[in-house]
Amino acid sequence: MSRTYAVIAEIRGTRLHQVTFEALGAAAQMAKPDDRIIVLVIGYQLAEDTIQSLKIRGIAQVSCADDERYRYYEAETYFSALQAFTEQQSPDVVLLGHTAMGRDLAPMLAAQLHTGHISDVVSIQSDAAGSTFLRPVYAGKAFETKRFANQARPWIITIRPNYFSPITQQAGMLPAYQSVNDPQFISLLAPASSLRTVVHEVVTRMSGSVNLSEAKIIISGGRGVKSPAGFKPLEQLARVLNGAVGASRGACDAGYCDYSLQIGQTGKVVTPEIYFACGISGAIQHIAGMGQSRTIVAINIDPYAPIFKVANYAIVGDLFEVVPLLTEQFRKLLS
Repeated sequence: MSRTYAVIAEIRGTRLHQVTFEALGAAAQMAKPDDRIIVLVIGYQLAEDTIQSLKIRGIAQVSCADDERYRYYEAETYFSALQAFTEQQSPDVVLLGHTAMGRDLAPMLAAQLHTGHISDVVSIQSDAAGSTFLRPVYAGKAFETKRFANQARPWIITIRPNYFSPITQQAGMLPAYQSVNDPQFISLLAPASSLRTVVHEVVTRMSGSVNLSEAKIIISGGRGVKSPAGFKPLEQLARVLNGAVGASRGACDAGYCDYSLQIGQTGKVVTPEIYFACGISGAIQHIAGMGQSRTIVAINIDPYAPIFKVANYAIVGDLFEVVPLLTEQFRKLLS
């Protein structure tokens, strides 16, 4: 029996969040040749190139919910579109990114449909017996494997960004588009009068051109940066490497940077390919947010700093001397 895999796309600005393509990659990994992969895009005045980027071999359908109510993300509003979509398409599996949006919508959908939900998945293994899902627990100190009960439909899954290979555009079959103006689809959406919350404006603070959650390279600073000006060498290195700047809670609490940069148990959880920890002691709360990074480079003047226990490369030295040297060398190598 064929299955339908539904991916809920996420838009950041005017483009699709990278985790959307990673979720499509996860769906393609689980799907069999006769299965269908479909996508829901929610937004306002969706750009044509945004939709065109989903013209990928293997995607059978792209549904668009385009309305002024979706200009800004709000859980209740977006859930009205998601609920209508799942009622209409009856997918067997629903995949979202384990982002702020995905962590909002996935449990709401699971509760509404009285079905199972597995969050923060970092690996999927499929065999004749079915699929098993690997996820971290206890702030990444251990991992557990889970399966859905046989009667659970649909499966609701959120995947951690930067863990799955993204699906790539290929020439071939094009998706069948469902027009936003289709009355059948629009009629299923909650009317504006029934919504309890309306978002009028969103003020976004970014660390640079690269989003922290998507970044392949992150340069983070801790209390060792000593002042807001101490982040400037980190920002220069980030520009050279096309990376993003992050921070420990200690740096945020000290007023050296905005809390939007915070990485850790009470901040963002990131999994970049390379993570530079500059002047960060390595408290367990910070490790919880970046400990699954592929490669960790720690720079600290204290040779006994706990961050060195999880680092792949340890540099004992003053970050204000080391980081500019790294910036200069990388600039030469990449020029």
